[in-house]
Formats: sequence, structure tokens, C-alpha cells
Amino acid sequence: MSQFSRRKFMLASGITAAASILTNACSNKAEGDAKTATEGTTPATTVAAADAPEVTTARLGFIPLTDAAPLIIAKEKGLFAKYGMKDVEVLKQTSWPVTRDNLETGSAGGGIDGAHILSPMPYFMTMGMTKTKQPVPMYILARLNTNGQAISVANTYKDAKIQLKGAGFQQALAKAKAGGKTDLKAAITFPGGTHDLWMRYWLAANGVDPNKDVSLVPVPPPQMVSNMKTASMEAFCVGEPWNARLVNQKLGYTALVTGELWKDHPEKAFAMRADWVDKNPKATKAILMAVQEAQQWCEKAENKEEMCKIMSQPKWFDVPVADILGRIQGKIDYGDGRTETAYANSMKFWADNTSYPYQSHDLWFLTENMRWGNIPTDFVKAKEMIKKVNREDLWKAAATALKVDAAQIPTTTSRGVETFFDGVKFDPAKPEDYLKSLKIKKA
Repeated sequence: MSQFSRRKFMLASGITAAASILTNACSNKAEGDAKTATEGTTPATTVAAADAPEVTTARLGFIPLTDAAPLIIAKEKGLFAKYGMKDVEVLKQTSWPVTRDNLETGSAGGGIDGAHILSPMPYFMTMGMTKTKQPVPMYILARLNTNGQAISVANTYKDAKIQLKGAGFQQALAKAKAGGKTDLKAAITFPGGTHDLWMRYWLAANGVDPNKDVSLVPVPPPQMVSNMKTASMEAFCVGEPWNARLVNQKLGYTALVTGELWKDHPEKAFAMRADWVDKNPKATKAILMAVQEAQQWCEKAENKEEMCKIMSQPKWFDVPVADILGRIQGKIDYGDGRTETAYANSMKFWADNTSYPYQSHDLWFLTENMRWGNIPTDFVKAKEMIKKVNREDLWKAAATALKVDAAQIPTTTSRGVETFFDGVKFDPAKPEDYLKSLKIKKA
């Protein structure tokens, strides 16, 4: 919303220009398996003339993270074509700032129309936190997933046994500083994005001030492991498969998976430029139907292995299947001796209303960005903006056309009171009280 302050938002231009995002090729066998997995894609069906989309093409971006699966599967399984969008492109982006910049450019300028995106980013863009500092109105059309992220730490902290309740992390950081390491870095993927907020919440809940005790630096997801390898950071927060890849390479360990921090927390969104949606409502509905059907497919246990084989391909993630599959199945090797064989709060794509974009979750994201001084503390304007950016009405229309069972279509904009691992509660009806209750904050 243009009324919001357009203060400079720190986005690390050097990271924006990251030149390479993946460095490890998967084996020829994985490639062959992946090709086999994509055979027999869903054929296009006849679309009624009244429902024919205004255009058949759209350019959608994604970052190599497991939660991009719905867009990748919708493309690989022919679901976009099934609903009349036969020319949709799903294009790899090198970082979240690049995703933002390409959305600002739009497909008319060689950019993209929509993307797999960090849930707060459409609000930042709508507020004018863009490369040109001009508002780019965005719509959130669906939530792509819940859970499935993690906070990983360097092996040097294993003895301190830093986990979910990492009370020892503060002392361990102080010891590192006393030993002469003055620049203690923790990596996140984008300032104000979900990974930034998970890292900040965890640190603050354990007595570490993320604005004073460590330096939070943005790093593209695929570059997290290489940065840990060079000992240039103490910890990072990112989505999979990069935490599992770190453990598999024995370069660090997982302190916590984010489902422990907040059970079934919202994560990525599927968002598109508002002008594109307004101009192409039927095409938008078709795309959203394809994404929702893909989310349902991704949710099924019997499809997980095929999904991971598809995503392992060089054109998508270019990593071994083993780095993706385990955690999506709830099998977690933390790398410090702890293991889970059937973790209940692993990544979800459809179950438990995952896909529905609750306004209450967007309010939490904005409240936390107020907490850390990224946006003005103005709940009236925040709620007004949520009503414009969050298009749950379009989600419902697509779900109804897809014949989703009525019991799976929420009737409220709020999921209710949310509880975090430290006992703190967020009541969407009283966000001001939540913000006031937090001890470590900037606002």
C-alpha cells in the first residue's frame, strides 16, 4: 500500500547479483530415474468456451526449494495445460531479490508474472519495497506449503548441544567472540522473509538479540551449504533440501526443524502481479486450479518418491534424490545423533488446509516485520492491505471449480490463536498485545 513508508529496505545488492546457484550435479542414474518418473503426464482436457483463458501463457518463477514442488509438478504433469494454460513457463530464479526484480519487470519486459515466493514479499512489493522503490501491487493466491524449513548450525557448536531450546547458544557465541571471532554471521534468505523471521524468533526466544549479538546476512538458498563449508557463518535458516544436504556432507547439523518452532506454520505463497490477474481472471483461475491439483498430488505419500526424482533433475534442483526424499517423508537425520523416522510436522502441501491463504497468517508476518522495524507499526493500514493483497476469494473460486470437498474449504479468514514453542501465543484479534509482549524487539 502506497501510504506505508517507503524507507530503504536492506536487500544486499551483492546477493541479488549472485552468479551461480547450484554447483553439484546429480548422477546419470538420477537423471534417468527422473525422466522415467515424468512419463505419462496428464493429457490436456477440453475447456468449455465460457471458461477459456484469455491467454495460454504465463511466466512463473521458482527458487530450488522443496516447497516449489506444486509449480514444478503442475508443469511436469501437464496440469497447466489441462486447464487451458498450455504455454506456462516455470523458470528458475537465482535468489529472492532476483525473483522480486523479475516480478517488478513483468513478462512484458522479460521478467515473470508470478512466483513461488516468501509469504511477506508480496506485501513488501505492494508497499514499494522494490528495486525502483515504486509499488508493484501483488496478489497472494494460495499458500504453497506449511512446515519444512530448518535452522542449521556449524559443527563447532555440537558440544554446546544447540537445539530448539538453544539456551547455550548465547554462551557459545560469547565464547567464540572471546576467542577472537568478532563477526558472527547467521544467514537468512531475504530480509523480512520467512527464514529471517524464523531465525529471529528462535534467537530472541533463546536470549540472543539478532540485532546485536549476531549479523544476519542474506544468502541465496543453494549457496548456504558452500558458505558453511568455508566457515563463513555460524548458522543458517533455509528450506529443504539444503539443510539435509549440509548434514549429508557432514558440514553441520540441524538444530531444529521449523515445525518444532511453530506447528504447521505457513511458509511459501503462490503470488502473481495484480495487474496480470485483473486482466486475465480466467487464466488466473486455470493456473490456480492446476496448482491446487498439484498440491493434492504432492500431498499423497505414494507420490513423494516420484516427486523428488522429478525435482532432482538438473533443470530443477540438480541435487541427488537422497537429499530431498528423506525429510519430505518425515525421516530426519539431524546430524548430531538425533533422528526421526516419522516426524509428524514435516512439509505439507494440501492436508489441514495448507493451501488456503489465511489472512491471520499474513497478519503475523506483518506484525513480526513491525517487530524488527522493517515496516511501520500501523495495524489499521496492515489489515487494509491484507484485504487487498490476500485473494482468498480467488482461491475459493478455483477450489469450487475443482470440486474440492466443501469440508476442505475454510469458512473463516483466521486459523485462530497460534502457539509457539516457547509458549507465546499470537491472537490475530489482538496483534498489538502480541507485539507488546515480546521482550526482544526493535519496534
